[in-house]
Amino acid sequence: MNARLPETSSIPERIAALRAAMTRAGVDAALVPSADPHLSEYLPRRWQGREWLSGFTGSVGTLVVTKDFAGVWVDSRYWVQAEQQLAGTGIQLMKMTGGQQSAPHIDWLAQNVSAGGAVAVDGAVLGVASARALADALKAREIALRTDLDLLDDVWQGRPSLPLDPVYEHVAPHADTSRAGKLEQVRRAMAEKGAQWHFISTLDDLAWLFNLRGADVNYNPVFVAHALIGPDEATLFVADGKVSETLAQVLAKDNVRVAPYAGAAAALAALPAKAALLVDPRRVTYGLLQAVSPAVKLVESVNPSTFLKSRKTAAEAGHVRATMEQDGAALAEFFAWFEAALGRETITELTIDEKLSAARARRAGFKSLSFATIAGFNANGAMPHYRATPESHSVIEGDGLLLIDSGGQYLDGTTDITRVVPVGTPGAEQKRDFTLVLKGMMALSRAQFPRGIRSPMLDAIARAPIWAAGADYGHGTGHGVGYFLNVHEGPQVISHYAPAEPWTVMEAGMITSIEPGIYRPGKWGVRIENLVLNQRAETTEFGEFLRFETLTLCPIDTRCIDLALLREDERAWLNAYHQTVRVRIAPHVSGEALAWLEKRTQPI
Repeated sequence: MNARLPETSSIPERIAALRAAMTRAGVDAALVPSADPHLSEYLPRRWQGREWLSGFTGSVGTLVVTKDFAGVWVDSRYWVQAEQQLAGTGIQLMKMTGGQQSAPHIDWLAQNVSAGGAVAVDGAVLGVASARALADALKAREIALRTDLDLLDDVWQGRPSLPLDPVYEHVAPHADTSRAGKLEQVRRAMAEKGAQWHFISTLDDLAWLFNLRGADVNYNPVFVAHALIGPDEATLFVADGKVSETLAQVLAKDNVRVAPYAGAAAALAALPAKAALLVDPRRVTYGLLQAVSPAVKLVESVNPSTFLKSRKTAAEAGHVRATMEQDGAALAEFFAWFEAALGRETITELTIDEKLSAARARRAGFKSLSFATIAGFNANGAMPHYRATPESHSVIEGDGLLLIDSGGQYLDGTTDITRVVPVGTPGAEQKRDFTLVLKGMMALSRAQFPRGIRSPMLDAIARAPIWAAGADYGHGTGHGVGYFLNVHEGPQVISHYAPAEPWTVMEAGMITSIEPGIYRPGKWGVRIENLVLNQRAETTEFGEFLRFETLTLCPIDTRCIDLALLREDERAWLNAYHQTVRVRIAPHVSGEALAWLEKRTQPI
């Protein structure tokens, strides 16, 4: 008999209930990843099982439970947060470090589960690539992998259902390529791979391909669904009631049929023998793929839509530039208020989030934040993914550095920016760290590089000035950014921690962040982030070259700079950037915000 626990239960009670469920199922270990059936970064509440079981609220982490052990594996971004949230639960913090060649929780399971034992993980939320790596590691010791169990369902009373927010169209002029046009591009890519069918589960791919948006996932304007693309027709598997009859009729004009969400597996099982099905093993779950008949040929490759949506059209790039002006104006209004209010009224890290969100909400086309605002003062800024809460936050007073990482979702684009500003008088070491990070950000922003270079290889350009000073940071330097879509998207990623795979190449039209940092635990953190657009630079006898166009429009606080550390060319770049910011933001602000903008963009 199942023993489900309510929300009022404690973390130790939940782990105990999971262990009881494991005993009933005859398994020795349970693996709970941070994942849903769509392998999303941000999860609908229904699939936040790792958080519900452990109490750790970070967006990335893996929980492993055996009869006498429970641990959560996280990388350096979450070590401090996880240590605090896991304290007293009996769950251990398992630290992941950069450069590890395989998932450490997989290695741990292979070494610690008894030979002949069994490991359970819900196949519906386990990526194919992860499932294969896990199965291979366990097979060596004859440990069984059970993917047919959803133990979370056995213990979570009141587990949330599928989200039911309505799906809506993303229409012209915001969407400049038609649904039919995008489907044609994808089918052309399918044909090049020799596939007649293509299955897609990733929500941002679906939203882009069908020119649809939703609100099923916090901060990302996507909806929960799967899709099966055929030679002439596409089927969108989505929960009943999410697509209106009117919208269904619009989709039908492009030969897109709406079907129940639970019907995806049956549709895969019904594919004709000898058909070729294109799937991305990194973007589809093991459980769904098991429904495919062995008579169907699997063609494994990156989703064509992943490449297509990463390369913004000229029209989309123009929309993003306009959005950056609106976002920059909101930031100018916020910072003008902040500097005027500092020392005159009580300001906390929570106030920062409230005021900045309100400034963005007043801007044309704003829909939501693109992620939870990070406002970290002094020591809190040393935690890259810090989140202030009503129970734990700092008052902004005294001397130090305030780090603010924030962004917005607009109908015409997605923004992501980090700025660090002084509170009181910054110290010499703080100015040094700030300037080193700025030098790294400018070095990569100014780079020219061959078209097709694998994006992780650019990472060292930003790190070089920081490495030269004997410092480093434990996260990547840049991630792709969607167009009114996910703030984190592939295929490009600027990080030496990521493998330089063939599909990570840099192409014109991609939008990427540049965000180096330096973090002094218990003291302060510095990160400076702009979004940039890949532009064609020149073609020489050595081939095509790209350069970055900086999209983000917000002053970089010169009060934090140690001018002695900047070269003349670096000063010239910063002055030119600030002139651009002033010219493009000024028409959108007035009064105190305009005065602040003019003051903070003066040349150095």
